[in-house]
Amino acid sequence: MTATGSALLEQLVGNLEAECADLDARVAPLEAAAWRAPTPAVGWDIRDTINHLAFFDADARLAVTGPDAFTALVQRVTADGGDYVEQRTLEGRDLEPAEVLDRWRTGRAELAAALRVAEPGMRVPWFGPPMSPASFVTARLMETWAHGQDVVDALGQQRPATSGLREVAEIGYRARPFSYAARGATMPEAPVRLELTGPDGQSWTWGPPEAADVISGPALDFCLLVTQRRHRDDLALTVRGAAAQEWARIAQAFAGPPGAGREPLR
Repeated sequence: MTATGSALLEQLVGNLEAECADLDARVAPLEAAAWRAPTPAVGWDIRDTINHLAFFDADARLAVTGPDAFTALVQRVTADGGDYVEQRTLEGRDLEPAEVLDRWRTGRAELAAALRVAEPGMRVPWFGPPMSPASFVTARLMETWAHGQDVVDALGQQRPATSGLREVAEIGYRARPFSYAARGATMPEAPVRLELTGPDGQSWTWGPPEAADVISGPALDFCLLVTQRRHRDDLALTVRGAAAQEWARIAQAFAGPPGAGREPLR
């Protein structure tokens, strides 16, 4: 592992741990009944959400430490033909909230430890295409942040934007081709420029400066868009150009089939 690769991976793992700690602090004080509060994700309550993170963190650790065993797991899931997420969600409903929380804490700590010693040149298998460890931990950060938003909304809380949103925004930008592929559509050749303002006024940009199609605005709003946690109409984003407009309607940073998105809040 190079010093540069090691430093980057440590930074990303630290960002993931900070995101987990923030969410942990929100759910740990809840009474058992509060864990049954419905989230904006239809059919899921807070317990389902934390259980979802717990079992995928465990799968992620297996992918890092035992790639062959994880590949075998994916093959079994595919051969079974059932809904793996639904199956694991139902299993979690047999557990008390305290046990779900304990499993999540244990699993995410084991995942962080495994990621810290991963070789940056390895390809980590997943339910989608294999990734580098840096991309893999960024994907886990994005999913933790997105599901954390569901919990924040369920509790009627506010969550400040952090510098970790840069990784969420980047994976969202890089997922533009996937947003089309997930729908069996062809992505336009026109590039899209992304110009975001970070929580401390930083300028975060992706894409060619000369691009005619541009999405700009607060980084938080773009992250809510690509994780489908807010409807496009509820966000302070400026979208210029046909290609940018089309992408904004279907943007999806997470793996899996096209998401249903959210209804407008107003």
